[in-house]
Amino acid sequence: MQFSHSAAIWQIFPELRAGALHAGGIDADADVEEAIAHFSAIAEARLAETQEGEFPEIQAWRRGFSRMGLKPTQYRCASEALLRRFRQEHALPRLHPLIDLSNAISLAFAIPIAVFDAERIVGDLEVRRAGGDETYLTFGGVSEHPEPNEVIFADGVGNAHARRWTNRQSGLSAVRQTTRSVLIVAEALHASAGEDMEGLVATVADALAHHLPAAPKTALLSVESRHFEF
Repeated sequence: MQFSHSAAIWQIFPELRAGALHAGGIDADADVEEAIAHFSAIAEARLAETQEGEFPEIQAWRRGFSRMGLKPTQYRCASEALLRRFRQEHALPRLHPLIDLSNAISLAFAIPIAVFDAERIVGDLEVRRAGGDETYLTFGGVSEHPEPNEVIFADGVGNAHARRWTNRQSGLSAVRQTTRSVLIVAEALHASAGEDMEGLVATVADALAHHLPAAPKTALLSVESRHFEF
């Protein structure tokens, strides 16, 4: 199986930097509270200085959403949505140890992180423009069709595993108690994205190995290195 971004995405967003990790042996009973507290404290300190909308990581995604024809304050990238909720409530809901850990790391880096149940992905997964006939399953169990040209995560049989790029994941491949294998994808568009993504991937890999434990396969993706085999 392969994860990649389409040539058209790279053409429009050559500044994109992404990280991908694949890991098995996911443990739904892992204790990640100490790690969550650590990463949350990093986010708290940064938010004490300025709101998330001023972060360069978030501003870059807002510009990216505008280039996709979306209103960036109506549709927010996942990390901005998390930071906004965290700033207001000083905590995030607990869902699953891996999701909770990934959300906390996303807060600390202000970079969206998507976690997919790899066994729910059919064939290759590609970030591309939608044709409009793909199927997206909401967390409420409702099937939708993405808008034509919307940026989605599409697998080999036309399942859309995320809509509006980094805005909303699908219930189809959401991590659940029975999940044993995951694909984790982080993406950034800001000026220091390359360096920051390297740090994020290393941080996620270390956290997986320490807390779950899982030994992930990792890759850094750019316009020069576009594919990740998992």
